[in-house]
Order: sequence, then C-alpha cells, then structure tokens
Amino acid sequence: MLKVTDVEYMGDYALLCQFNDGKKKYVNLEPLLKFPMFEELKDKSLFTQFGLDGTIFWVNGADIAPEYLYENGLDYPPTLASEPLPEPNPE
Repeated sequence: MLKVTDVEYMGDYALLCQFNDGKKKYVNLEPLLKFPMFEELKDKSLFTQFGLDGTIFWVNGADIAPEYLYENGLDYPPTLASEPLPEPNPE
C-alpha cells in the first residue's frame, strides 16, 4: 500500500513528498484549488498547515490520495540534467 512518509513545503502550492517505496516526488497542487474542497487553501497560510498520516491532509477536511500525489508528481531530483531542480522556498 502506497503511503507518504515525509513531506516538505516547496513554495507556492508545491510539496515534496517522500513515499514508502523510497521515491520522492515534487507535486504542484495548484490545479486542485479550483475544486470546492481545496478552494480555501488558496490562502497560503492555510495551505501550509498540512498534516501527514500516510497522505497529506488539511484541517478543513481536504486530503489527497497518495496515488494521486505519486502519479502527478515529478521525480525528485529530476532524472534529466536539463530539468531544473526546484528548491524549497518556505514563505
């Protein structure tokens, strides 16, 4: 069963997620902010108040399946030298 084991805020609406298979994925969650459950997370002060319990969750009840994060994330660090490395940018 896929689980998120660690998460780091990378700035804007992006998270760096580590999974129980050892992979890390850089995930931009901005596209989800158009959905009602995630809309209030446009406020970055709320977005950055996430928790971890095998996946990412927020106090408003929003959460994201680890499979979504895994499938929609970019490998980190990138596998191609030409891809820029996103750096953590806590606000």
